[in-house]
Amino acid sequence: MAESNFVDYVKVFCRSGKGGAGSVHFHRDKFTQKGGPDGGDGGKGGDVIIRGNAQLWTLIHLKYRRHVFAEDGQPGSSANKTGAGGKDNIVEVPLGTVAKDPVSGEVIFEITSPGE
Repeated sequence: MAESNFVDYVKVFCRSGKGGAGSVHFHRDKFTQKGGPDGGDGGKGGDVIIRGNAQLWTLIHLKYRRHVFAEDGQPGSSANKTGAGGKDNIVEVPLGTVAKDPVSGEVIFEITSPGE
């Protein structure tokens, strides 16, 4: 049986979202002689979160999903408006999942309890 529904090893590339660019803007209006800077900060990029789920038994849902990306933050705008933050990407994995560094083989973490 070459193709099995039980997958216990996958290699996945994860990347958090990039932060949004800040805005370079100067305040100008009819009643202010010398306006100052009022550009907003960029939004925070999203995170990739690995969470344990006791209802899962295998990594079959990650077999064909090789890249996991979180959403990027939005750029800032005038009037000191901060850009919107990127959404987090939550990846559910079964308990006992071990994450390793692909180069060194060092164990980064192990999921042992639900919601961890």
